[in-house]
Amino acid sequence: MNIQEAKQIKIADYLQSLGYTPVKQHGNSLWYKSPLREEAEASFKVNTELNRWYDFGIGTGGNIIALAQELYSSDHVPYLLRKIVEQTPHIRPVSFSFRQQASEPCFQHLEVRELAHPALLRYLQERGINTALAKPECKELHFIHNGKPYFAIGFPNVAGGYEVRNEFFKGCIAPKDISYIRQPGEPREKCLVFEGMTDYLSFLTLRMRNCPTMSNLDRQDYVILNSVANVSRAIDVLHGYERIHCLLDNDEAGRKAYHNLEVEFAGRIRDFSHNYHGYKDQNDYLCGKRQNLAVNPPPRTIVKPKKKGLGL
Repeated sequence: MNIQEAKQIKIADYLQSLGYTPVKQHGNSLWYKSPLREEAEASFKVNTELNRWYDFGIGTGGNIIALAQELYSSDHVPYLLRKIVEQTPHIRPVSFSFRQQASEPCFQHLEVRELAHPALLRYLQERGINTALAKPECKELHFIHNGKPYFAIGFPNVAGGYEVRNEFFKGCIAPKDISYIRQPGEPREKCLVFEGMTDYLSFLTLRMRNCPTMSNLDRQDYVILNSVANVSRAIDVLHGYERIHCLLDNDEAGRKAYHNLEVEFAGRIRDFSHNYHGYKDQNDYLCGKRQNLAVNPPPRTIVKPKKKGLGL
C-alpha cells in the first residue's frame, strides 16, 4: 500500500475498525470522543466529504496518515503504512444511523462468559500462549456486530470496555482504556508496562516456564496500554510505583511511548526491550519469529541483562 492508496480509505471506516464509533452527526461531520486522549464530550470531528479529521482538544488534524501519526506516535511513513495495512482486513464500509444509536450500539447483545470456546483456546495456543494462564485474565464475548454474530476473546480494561481478538477480528468494545492488574496487598513497589494483551499473556507464559511456582508474579503489578495512544492514561496509575519496567514493542511507536514515559518517570523507569532484541514484541519472542535486524535500530538502552531470558 502506498500513500495515495491509504488516503482512499475512509477515516470513519478506519476508526470503526479500531473500535471507535461516532456519538453524533451534523451534516457531513461525524463527532467522536477523541481516540487520542480521554475526554467527556466529543470534540474529534471527521468530515466525511473531505475525508479529513480534526481534534479540537489538541488543535491538530489532517488525513489518515496524520491520524496514524498520532495514534502510533511516529512520523515514519513506511511504518505508518504498515500499521494501516495490518488493520486493512478489519476495515469494512459502515454507515451510522443516529436515530437508532441510543438503543442499537455498534456491538449489540453482548454476552460475557468464561473463556472456554475451543476455537478461541486454539487461537491462543497457535500464538504460543498458555491457555491456563489466559483463562483467568480474559473473557469469552458473544455479540452482534454490524448485524452479524461473533464470538471472541475479551480482555477487560479499567473503563468497562474490552479489547477484542479472534483469528479474524481485532477491535475494541468501547470505551477504550488501559488495563490494570494489581496484586492484593501493599506495598506497591514495581509495575510492568506492556503494549497489548498478547504481549502481557506471552510474558506470563514465559515466566511460567522459568518460574513454575509463579511466586515472582505475585509481587508485581501490570499496566497494559492497549494502544500507545493511551500512554497519558497510564501516568496517574504509574505514579504510585517506585520501579517501572517497560516491555514495549521494538519499533518506532514503542520507542516513542517509552520516551514519553521516561520524561515523566526519570530515575524510576527502565527499558527491558533489550531482553527480546531482534524480535518485534513479546509474542514474536515467545514464538521465535525474529525480525529483520538490518532495518531495525539497536535497543533503546545500553544496559545489558545479567541473565538470559526475561528476568525482572
